[in-house]
Amino acid sequence: MFSVYLRTLLNGTLIGEDEFGTKYYEEKKHFFKGFPKFGQPRKKRRWAVFKKEAEASQIPSHWHGWLHYTTDEIPETAHLHQTYTWQKEHQPNLTGTPKTYRPKGSLMSAHKIRKDYEAWTPPS
Repeated sequence: MFSVYLRTLLNGTLIGEDEFGTKYYEEKKHFFKGFPKFGQPRKKRRWAVFKKEAEASQIPSHWHGWLHYTTDEIPETAHLHQTYTWQKEHQPNLTGTPKTYRPKGSLMSAHKIRKDYEAWTPPS
């Protein structure tokens, strides 16, 4: 974790911050001018430093597009916070936690005994 902060301090330029407190950075300068075999310039690296726990599903779509070079336009937080009636609040990814969704009948759920299922046994 320390290496991320050191790299950010030495090589990063703060581009912006989203509503969750995640900060987005871009490389200050190119250390490698390009790929020698292909003669193409390398793009500046972009990365995010999360405020709390690293939660990739927390990155808003407009910042995701900027991080992955879909757009070079830096998201302006003022006009991108439009909300619609059908939108829901962000929910963290709960996979691997005790709050993981386990449907009825799942081997990991509290209802381990299924009455609608009869195990097959091979004929002897």
